[in-house]
This record gives sequence, structure tokens and C-alpha cells, in this order.
Amino acid sequence: MSTNELDREPGTLETDSVQVRDLRADDLDWVVRIDSQHSGGQRREYYKVKLAEVAKDTGVRISLAASVKGEPAGFLMGRLYYGEFGHPEPVAILDSLGVAKAFAGQNVARALMRQLEMNLAGLGIERLETQVEWDQLELLGFFRKAGFQPSARLCLTKPVRRPS
Repeated sequence: MSTNELDREPGTLETDSVQVRDLRADDLDWVVRIDSQHSGGQRREYYKVKLAEVAKDTGVRISLAASVKGEPAGFLMGRLYYGEFGHPEPVAILDSLGVAKAFAGQNVARALMRQLEMNLAGLGIERLETQVEWDQLELLGFFRKAGFQPSARLCLTKPVRRPS
């Protein structure tokens, strides 16, 4: 048992200080700000399109926002597919996860993942997938602790060349 676990009140979780809610279109500014802390660039148009999609899928709650003491702390975005690449079973794809650097180590990503998994279980989704760059060791470590494992599928990529 860690020191943090000993310091908590009985019956509380390490994520209890993190409030999680559905992601909304008006979260764009702080989503872009958090993402730029990690990506090194501004991907405003990308997230504007993603958040517009989230707003359309109001019944499917797999894009979430987190705050700590009222301050935006993190987000995750995902999509549901009811069959993909020839597999008929439904799957959730986690395609964006960001935690503000000011809230690193405060269980923000863990709280987001916990809520996401509860939402997916309620929808009857049995599988969650994501992709990580091989050199993002911290993120790989987080996903390993969250229960992710390497997939039996191999992702392939090919550059598309313009005809000469």
C-alpha cells in the first residue's frame, strides 16, 4: 500500500479530487492549450472538427473532460465503431488523451479512463483500442498500468506517392 493510499479517507479513491464530465464544443480553447503543451504546436482546426463530431454524438459518452478544483485539467476523445476491419463486434477507439502539465501526477488520466470504462461497459462495449508512438514511453507506461496490452493486429502504413 502506498503512502498516498494511507493518507486517504476510507472509502475514497485516488481520483476523487478529479471531476469528469462530457466534453463539449465550448471546451475547444483549453483542449487546444493542453494539447499544445505536449505536441508543441497548435492543432485548433483538428480539435474544432473533433469537438463538432462529439457534439453530434450526444448519446455516446466516450469523449470526456476533467477538471481539478474548477480548473481544466485534461480530456480524452474517442469513437465507437460497430465493426471495423472485417470484425463485426463493437469497439471503442481512444484517439486523443491530454493532461495539462500543471496537473501531471494528480490522477487526471486515471479518472478519465475510469469514467470511460464505466461508460463503455454501460454501452455493452467490450474492447477499447488505442495507438501510441513507440517512443512515447510515459504514455506507454500509463496505458500498461491501465490494462492495455499489445494487440494481436499489426498496423501497416505506406506512403502515398504522387504519380510522376
